[in-house]
This record gives sequence, C-alpha cells and structure tokens, in this order.
Amino acid sequence: MSAIFYVFVRKVDIKNMENTKTVEERLLAKLDELDKRFRQLEEGMNNPKIASVPEKIVELSKEHGKLSHIIHPYRKYLETKDQINQARAIIEDSSSDSEFRQLATEELAELEQEKRKIFEEIKSALVTSDDNSISSVILEIRAGTGGEEAALFAGDLLNMYQRLSERKGFKVEILDASPTDMGGFREVILNISGKGVYSVFGYEGGGHRVQRVPKTEAQGRIHTSAATVAVMPEPEDVDIEIKKEDVIEHVSRAGGPGGQNVNKVSSAIKLEHIPTGIVVSMRDERSQHKNRAKAWRILKAKIYELETTKRKAQRDQQRSLMIGSGDRSQRIRTYNFPQNRVSDHRINLDLYCLDKIMMGEMDELIEALQTYDKELRLKNLGI
Repeated sequence: MSAIFYVFVRKVDIKNMENTKTVEERLLAKLDELDKRFRQLEEGMNNPKIASVPEKIVELSKEHGKLSHIIHPYRKYLETKDQINQARAIIEDSSSDSEFRQLATEELAELEQEKRKIFEEIKSALVTSDDNSISSVILEIRAGTGGEEAALFAGDLLNMYQRLSERKGFKVEILDASPTDMGGFREVILNISGKGVYSVFGYEGGGHRVQRVPKTEAQGRIHTSAATVAVMPEPEDVDIEIKKEDVIEHVSRAGGPGGQNVNKVSSAIKLEHIPTGIVVSMRDERSQHKNRAKAWRILKAKIYELETTKRKAQRDQQRSLMIGSGDRSQRIRTYNFPQNRVSDHRINLDLYCLDKIMMGEMDELIEALQTYDKELRLKNLGI
C-alpha cells in the first residue's frame, strides 16, 4: 500500500525545500515529475517487447493504475489554470468588448473555485491512492478476555463486518473458523475483496471492547469483554515471493466435526515459515488441496504485513500510523450496549447509534476516521 505515497515522500524531502515556495508550487513540481513517470509507463506498456513479458506488463499496469488517480485530476487542474489565464487576459485587455470582459469576469470566479476544488482532490489522492488500490484483505477476529461472552462478541463483530461488506458490495469468504457451542467464535479468518476494500476495513485493526449484560449472566450485571481484530492487505503474487524451501509443510488428520472423512483423511495443513517463525494451520476444508491453498494465502498476507510493518517503522515521520498496523494491543473502540454508544478512542468520537453500527451501518464512523487520517497525513507532508 505504499508505492505512490512513498515514492512521493522518498524523492522529495519537503522539510528541506525552499521556504520561498508555496505549498501549491512544491506540490505541482512533484506532480510534474509523476506526470512524466506516467507517460513513461504508457510508453512502456505500448512497447511490444515489454508487452510480451506478462510479469513486467502487470507491474507497469499496477503502477499506472495507481498514478492515474493522481494524474487525471492534475491534468484537469492544469487545463483549469490555462482557462483562468485566458480569462484574465481578456479582462486585462482594454480593447476587449465590455460585455465580453464581464462574461470573462464571471467565468473567472467559477474557474478559481473549480481550481481550488481540484487542488484539494489532488492532495487527497496523494495520501489515499495506495489504500484505495488494495482490493483484497485478510481479516482475523479473535476472542479475547471474557470467556464465552468474548467469543459471542467476536461473532457479533463477524456479523457486523459481513453486513458492512454486503452494503458496500464486497465479497466475503470465510477461510477458517473456530466456533463455540453457544454460537460464538474463538477465532475466525475472512477474506474480504472489492474495490477500495482497505480504505473501509483498514481502520478496524486493534482491540475492541464490549460492555453489556451477557447471555450467561443471570443477575443482569454488566460485564466487559474483548476481541481483537487484525487487517492485512492480501498481496498479489507480484508483491511478495516466498521461497518454498523456506516453508515446512506438515500434513495431519483434521479433528472436530465433519464426519468420518475428516478424521480418516490427512487433510489438515500446517505451514511453518522458517525465516520469520510464522506458523499457519488450516483444517477447515475436507480437501487437502483447498486447505493448502488457503494456508498459503494467509501465510503470504502475514509475511507481507510483517515486511510492510518494518518499512513503516522507518517512515514514522512521514505519515500517520493510524491505520493498517493491525496492532491487536491497541484498544481502538468500545461498544457500550446499555447506552447504545460506540466510542472510537483514536479520534475521541462517541456515536449513540450502536444498534445501527452492529447492523453494518458504519458510514459515519468510517468517514470520520478517513477524514482524520487524511488530515494527519497531509500535515505530515507539510501540505
């Protein structure tokens, strides 16, 4: 999720730029560089020699797609600036017809407003284009402290995210699940995919706390339980490469429900990545092949997350670490059922519509997080 944004901050040290330059001048200078790169990508994609290499054309297409969200409004911005200059030339030309000059004056005001609007769109695109380009995530929900009530809450979070996905038109696939007897989950792993999925779910990583009267409570006392969520971008094959010799595969019989076939056939898969120590187990499917494929997807996502976390540590001064970390230790939100209140502790936001949020109606909450995060990123860039 870092290609465009980090190319931007790596190539240009904003703090060391000339103080005499305005924000607009500094930004336009960088956008001009990105426009040149965009043209190079188009030339490369049209080159028959490059087009004959699938891996290379995929790489160029991905970068081209990310840049397009920035370059298209930038070119529109330049066109608007040209129109503004033309309108001003008419206004300043004393030989022009007075009525014609009046029309140019009216048009100038509209063009100036349009230019400011496009400029804001460009700034937003610079810091969000990478998040918007991620179309698949692995989301893990784990019950924390609170016993069976925590497992039930994990199930409630699962339902909330499934409903949110349905509202957004995302596809949800349950990769693995450990249900409890009362209908909760000790752990559940999802794949959620769709355009811009990370810009929606990227804020969910961390600790989620619930305050309510559990179903198991006979005296009506309010208990506090917790669940944790991790959100990991699912890398494409071109994003990460894992050497097969670095992975040890263990095959065993799957236990639990599923009939005689589950216990007799060696279908459970455990992958151990030696360099990182990451271990992934998968026994959800009866098919060994399907379990292996799911295990590899999760392993890639975990290694990709580990690598991006390392890179983020080197860039803390350039951007907010608010989203994408998947840090389970950070308490991000409290769900208070008696007060019908949800509190997001990162932005000190209280919303008294918990019933709607649990039904997946999370737009107000997500938009508040997106706005705050964008403002922090722009501030860190000096824009």
